[in-house]
Amino acid sequence: MLASKSEKTFGAVITGLLILFSIVALIPLLSVISTSLSSKSAVDMNLVTLWPKQFTFDSWKYIVDRPDLWKSFFLTLSTTLIGTILALLMTALFAYPLSKPEFRWGSVIMMAVVVAMIFKAPIVPYFLTVRGIGLYDNPLVLIVPHILNPFNLIIMRTFFKQFSKELEEAAFLEGCGYFRMLFQFVLPLSKAVLATLALFYGVVLWNQFQHPLFFLQDTNWFPLQIKIRQFITDDSVIMSGAASTAQLNYNERTLRAATVIFAIVPIVVVYPFLQKYFVKGAMIGSVKG
Repeated sequence: MLASKSEKTFGAVITGLLILFSIVALIPLLSVISTSLSSKSAVDMNLVTLWPKQFTFDSWKYIVDRPDLWKSFFLTLSTTLIGTILALLMTALFAYPLSKPEFRWGSVIMMAVVVAMIFKAPIVPYFLTVRGIGLYDNPLVLIVPHILNPFNLIIMRTFFKQFSKELEEAAFLEGCGYFRMLFQFVLPLSKAVLATLALFYGVVLWNQFQHPLFFLQDTNWFPLQIKIRQFITDDSVIMSGAASTAQLNYNERTLRAATVIFAIVPIVVVYPFLQKYFVKGAMIGSVKG
């Protein structure tokens, strides 16, 4: 079916706006990348805009040789991977029974889930509760509070409600129980929603800042975002391993820029592989009810 002239015009306008917004969004990122790849003198004289001046990898060489940064990186990477797997497992175990109309308490529990999503817990009671269960200054605080999100639960429940009843009934007639049904049939056919929620959970776990700031005092357990905060706010931390400043081709600004890019690269690398599942899963899990 051929598109009408008005539809083509509308499509062209939307495409133009999206391109414009993308360029606007990319400008700060390009500026940070250029700063990280420019010399100290060029940055000090404010010559760097969207393209590196006096191109150099010195800032990056210094950053990738920082053992404390790599320690925080691998801590964040491990908590993100473990936390995402646990979160998907808990969300699936919670969402599957809630998607069944025969589950008597499903509507009551879903009401509680919606209330929990709308009304966030106050900071002080939340802090006291987390500390009371032994998660204060404990690296598990980077994982445990994030393993179940009400919004993600609703998306997965909605997705499961659309699952083929005929397939489930046939499996049950063959003696398949609910757990076997979930792990052998439902989850393998739910790649779209699993990839979508994996991205949701993964971004939250990778970028978490408030939890480690509130609950972690031991610097050995500082995740990547807190380490970056130290680099940005404290010149003595970011320059602690540097030689004489007169001999350097980088400064605090170039190092901060390199650190910021270092932190966002993993998410940027992973996203293209999940994009096709992300779009499909978000639409299926959010629109149909």
